[in-house]
Amino acid sequence: MIQPDIHQFPCLKDNYGVLVHDREGGVTISIDAPDAAAVAAALDQRGWTLTHILVTHHHADHTGGIAALKSGALQNRAECKVYAPRAEMARIPTADVAVGEPDVLSIGSLNIAVLDTPGHTIGHVTYWIRDAGVAFVGDTLFAMGCGRVLEGTPQMMWGSLQKIAGLPKSTSLYCGHEYTVSNAKFGLSIEPDNARLKERLAEAEADVANGRATLPTRLDDECATNVFLRAGVSAVRERVGLVGAPDWKVFAELRERKNKF
Repeated sequence: MIQPDIHQFPCLKDNYGVLVHDREGGVTISIDAPDAAAVAAALDQRGWTLTHILVTHHHADHTGGIAALKSGALQNRAECKVYAPRAEMARIPTADVAVGEPDVLSIGSLNIAVLDTPGHTIGHVTYWIRDAGVAFVGDTLFAMGCGRVLEGTPQMMWGSLQKIAGLPKSTSLYCGHEYTVSNAKFGLSIEPDNARLKERLAEAEADVANGRATLPTRLDDECATNVFLRAGVSAVRERVGLVGAPDWKVFAELRERKNKF
């Protein structure tokens, strides 16, 4: 299989857009569409034609550009097909195809598995291209962080994070936002002796200072430094005073502390 070309670019305040170009299959996929103009500019920069949009969840900062891109009105761009979470179709009126686990989408030469990862929203999904070693996790997981639990429950969100953590550890994770420095600082408030976490904070601060993205991140690094994946670690459990509690309750306490951080 030819590896797809992946182009990540900033848009809106702190979102990232991502294009996946499959040369063999002749398709270009936008993961979400935060801003139509930014997506169009990225396509023009690369000389690619948009054919599909894969939506992770319904929030406006992930779907706001879909209507203009899909209509073909923006710079005479060709109409594209929009895939969106089955549980959120009513909230994404531009969507064409409902998807959810265990669907595997065949787009061009790519096989893209759909994973249900609810919690941030009730129908949030992750798109995983196993052969390419990449997953697009939207707002479920961030570099050293995770999304707020807005529509689901902490137990639901913990299950979604565990599902992502169960992917091959070499998987590159593309996330929806640039929150890395803040997330790392919170992580150190819980795990002040985590040497790798200290290193990653320094790396992220240098990247931001030099105008570089801190994403994508790797799953093995996340398992070592993302406190929201580490609810079972004894030092984390001790820090929040929940030594004997279920992992999801430790996670819930961590998420509540981050909300106030």
